Amino acid sequence: MLRVLSLAAVLVIARPASADVLKLFVEGNGGGVIGKATGGDQAVKDAAFFAKAPHGAYGALVGAEFLFLDGWIQHHQFTDGSRVATWTQFGIGVHGTIDTGDPKQQKAHEGGYVEFGVGGWFGLGTGQQVVPPLSNSQISDKAFLVEGRLGAGTHLSSVFDLGVTVPVSWGYFFKNGDGAAVNNTSTHYRSVQGEALVVLRANIRLL
Repeated sequence: MLRVLSLAAVLVIARPASADVLKLFVEGNGGGVIGKATGGDQAVKDAAFFAKAPHGAYGALVGAEFLFLDGWIQHHQFTDGSRVATWTQFGIGVHGTIDTGDPKQQKAHEGGYVEFGVGGWFGLGTGQQVVPPLSNSQISDKAFLVEGRLGAGTHLSSVFDLGVTVPVSWGYFFKNGDGAAVNNTSTHYRSVQGEALVVLRANIRLL
């Protein structure tokens, strides 16, 4: 994983020069999610959050980028039409975008693009729709995750992008709730999960 992080950082730094030094962004997205527990006691693996979550996904991500360093907050809801589960995560990492248009298009933030990023996250999951205000009793799972993502799309304008992104993550999870304790390893499990999302993003370039 350290090699992946190092390679991503090198690629970001080496990407074509951009006028973007500091920007804020917000995106809405929708698509699908799958997951599978990879370790832990069988009983807790059978109840793994992403393995049991409905496969339809939609949500939003907001973040800030300084050069190639990013901070993110993401909220997703997973549904099959009758049940809703939620996942909210907070992350930091590196992210890069390579414009594929000609130099004039790149300067105007037009044409196509590819993007990639890696980061570390802390996430909270609920096995059902949240009833505000969120309390610890509604949280079914907590996790520390490492995530990589690839994406591609087109710049609709100097502000809006439309594309597809595929985040894949591995996490160390803790079941939360009655009888669950951080030092009780029988409630811990590992899981890998991935999403395929259509993304509409708005970029607010400050510098």
